[in-house]
Amino acid sequence: MKPVVLIVMDGVALSDKTEGNAVLAAHTPNLDYLMQYHPWVKIKAHGTAVGLPDDGDMGNSEVGHNALGCGQIYAQGAKLVDEAIASRRMFDTPVWKNLVAGDTLHFIGLLSDGKVHANIEHLIALVRKAYDDGVRRVRIHILLDGRDVAAQSAIEYVAKLELVLAELNSARFDARIASGGGRQRITMDRYGANWGMVEEGWNVHVHGIGTQFGSASEAITVAREAKPDIIDQDLPPFVIAENGEPIGKIADGDSVCLINFRGDRAIELSQAFDLPYFNKFDRGVVPKVYFAGMLQYDGDNNLPQNFLTHPPNIQNTLTDLLVANGVRQFAVSETQKYGHMTYFWNGNRMEKPDPKLEDWVEINSDILPFEQRPWMKSAEIADQVIAAIGTGEYGLIRANMPNGDMVGHTGNLQSAIISVSAVDLAIGRIMEATKEAGAILIVTADHGNADEMLESDGKTPKTAHTLNPVPFIIYSDDEIRIKQDDNYGVANVASTIATLLNLPPHPNWEQSMI
Repeated sequence: MKPVVLIVMDGVALSDKTEGNAVLAAHTPNLDYLMQYHPWVKIKAHGTAVGLPDDGDMGNSEVGHNALGCGQIYAQGAKLVDEAIASRRMFDTPVWKNLVAGDTLHFIGLLSDGKVHANIEHLIALVRKAYDDGVRRVRIHILLDGRDVAAQSAIEYVAKLELVLAELNSARFDARIASGGGRQRITMDRYGANWGMVEEGWNVHVHGIGTQFGSASEAITVAREAKPDIIDQDLPPFVIAENGEPIGKIADGDSVCLINFRGDRAIELSQAFDLPYFNKFDRGVVPKVYFAGMLQYDGDNNLPQNFLTHPPNIQNTLTDLLVANGVRQFAVSETQKYGHMTYFWNGNRMEKPDPKLEDWVEINSDILPFEQRPWMKSAEIADQVIAAIGTGEYGLIRANMPNGDMVGHTGNLQSAIISVSAVDLAIGRIMEATKEAGAILIVTADHGNADEMLESDGKTPKTAHTLNPVPFIIYSDDEIRIKQDDNYGVANVASTIATLLNLPPHPNWEQSMI
C-alpha cells in the first residue's frame, strides 16, 4: 500500500475569466506541470454537491471538508434550517418555547444572505414567529458581512431588516437593532485565534459598551465617511442608544438566540454564554439568560446545550474506514483551517476516533490582516507534511493550505496572487518528497474564492466564495486513470483515496473517480 498525501488548496478553483483571477495570475509552475502531465478532473464544490439547497449556493470550507472526509452528501447548514422553518418543526421544540418566554428575546448573528454562516431570511422568519407567539420585546445584534456577499452591501441588509421591523412594530411589539459591527472586528473569531474579538463583541452586545449611534444605518454611514474603502467585515462596532442609554443590553431573565448555523465562528460566543467556568476573558457581570444556537456547534462538548436545529449525523467517514483497517493518519494546517482538517473532516467530531492512529498538528496562524502576509504558514505546513512523509508511518497525510481563501476574503487582488503562488511553491516541495518516498499526491480544493476577486463591474473587490469547479489532480509514478465525469464532486474524493489505499470504499459513499 503506497501512502497517499492530500493537499487541500483552500479557496482555489478554476475559472477561464482572466480579470480579477488571482489563480490564473499567480506564478504556479508546479500546478501547471501537474495539470499538463498528470491525470486530473474538475469537480464540484458548491450547491447540491455539498448538501446545500441549490446550485446557486456557494460552497464553504465546512461543508466542503465534511464531504471530503465522509464521502457522502448530507443536508447541510442553510438547507437544514430551511427545512426546520418550512415544516414549522423548529417552533414546536421546547427550545423555541423557552426562547419566547424570556423578558426580551435577543438575536445575534450575521446579517446577510450569503448562506455560509447565516441567512437573513431565517432571522426574519424567527422575528415574525416571535411576533405571532406574543413576544413583546426583541433586540437584534447584527454582524456585518462583506465576505460571503458584496463587500459593501451592509446598508442594504439593514434596510431590509428594518422594513420588516417597521411592519411589525406596534404598541404590543417592540423590535429593534441594538448593536453590531463587522464580523472580522467583533464576535466571530474561530479556533481561539483572537479572543479579543469575542470580548469586544460580548461587551458591545451584552453590556452595551461601545460608540453610540441613533441607528445602524447611521453607524455604517459614519464609518464609510471616515474610510470610504472599508469592507463591511471590518466595520467598527456600534451600540444603538437613546438619551445616552443603550437600547438592547442583555439582562437577567432575557433569552438569547445565536442565529448562525455554521459552527466554527459560533463556538466561542457560545462558550462565553454557556460555560460557567469560562476564563478566556473577563465577562463582567454575566446575565442569567436562556441561551440557544441555531444548531449545536460542537456535539462532542455539548455546545450549546440548547439548539433549534439538529446538525447532520455524519456516519461512516473515511477516518472510520482507515481506523478500522489500522491505517495511521497525519493531519496538519494552521489555526485558521486546523479544525477543517480535524473536526469537519471527521464528521463534526472534536475528538480523534483513535488517538493511536491519528496525529494532528496545529501551526499557530499570524494575528494580523492576511493581505499583509499572504504566504501565511504555507512553508511551515509543507515542512510538517514532508517530515510526516519521511517517517514512513502514515497511510494518509492530509493538509489544508488556507491562503487562497483567507487572503481571497480580503478583496486584495495582489495579495491573493502572492498567496496562490506561495501555495504552489509549497506544493512543489511536497511533490519532490512524495516522489522520493514513492507516495501518491492528490491536490484538490474545497471551494473557490481567489479565482474571482472582482465583482461583475470589473472594479469592485469581490470577497465571497465562488461557484467554480475545483481541480482534483493525482501525481504518482504509477499509471492511474481518472474516469471523466461532469457529475463528480468533493464527496467523490474519499472513495478515491480508499481505492488508492487498496481498501473497499463504504457502500454509502459516492463512487471512486479511478
